[in-house]
Amino acid sequence: MSGAVTGGGRRARGWWPWTGDGNGQVGHGAVAPGYSAGVNPPLVVPGVYAPQDDTVLLTEALAAESLAAGARVLDVGTGSGALALAAARRGAEVTAVDVSRRAVAGVRLNALLHRVKVRVMRGDLFAPVRGEAFDVITANPPYVPTPPGGLRGRPRQARAWDAGDDGRLVVDRICREAPGLLRPGGVLLMVHSELSGPSATVEQLRAAGLKASVTLRRQVAFGPVLRDRVHWLRQRGLISPEQARTEREELVVVRAERPV
Repeated sequence: MSGAVTGGGRRARGWWPWTGDGNGQVGHGAVAPGYSAGVNPPLVVPGVYAPQDDTVLLTEALAAESLAAGARVLDVGTGSGALALAAARRGAEVTAVDVSRRAVAGVRLNALLHRVKVRVMRGDLFAPVRGEAFDVITANPPYVPTPPGGLRGRPRQARAWDAGDDGRLVVDRICREAPGLLRPGGVLLMVHSELSGPSATVEQLRAAGLKASVTLRRQVAFGPVLRDRVHWLRQRGLISPEQARTEREELVVVRAERPV
């Protein structure tokens, strides 16, 4: 993997074959994990990872932020566009970026279906928005630790979750590059697993001059990807014997604010 980001969604869970009914509603009566039946999640086009536990947690973190009308929000690795749509509904000026052509097309369609304005750009991480500045940046990057050789010969969709042997291949890039795109008082919200080293994320962002801490945590069950890697994760010391037995991990949201 070269640092490309395919987008949000629960990396350690299965694919959800949701379809739309033409009105932006999820087909077959399905409800996205973490959403109530009264919530209208985005339509997910084939080949794009669907919103799941980590997306829901990041959406909650975004909901807790004060967004002035016209605030500039960047959703990087947007996937289905769930975070971009949530920000746009609140009157923000939203840019959504993804390297996947299908994701870009899907977010444009979702913006039309939900009657909100989102600037959608295709590119690798922050490349399409160099020189710009934002009030809020949201990121749900690939973060699943990957065994040696796991990045070769993998299915194309695996770049939505595989992130090197420590799960930080893209997380580290965000820590390096996001601070330079925040306005004074701007906030980065990033979700990833405890397996990917939240303390390292906080330390890097503080070293970049931001006020950073973990602000949300949630225990969730392993999905198919992590379950397949339990033995390797245990060998690497990334999970405890108890975690190997219960097959549960903690998701975290790291909030980092640029001082005014």
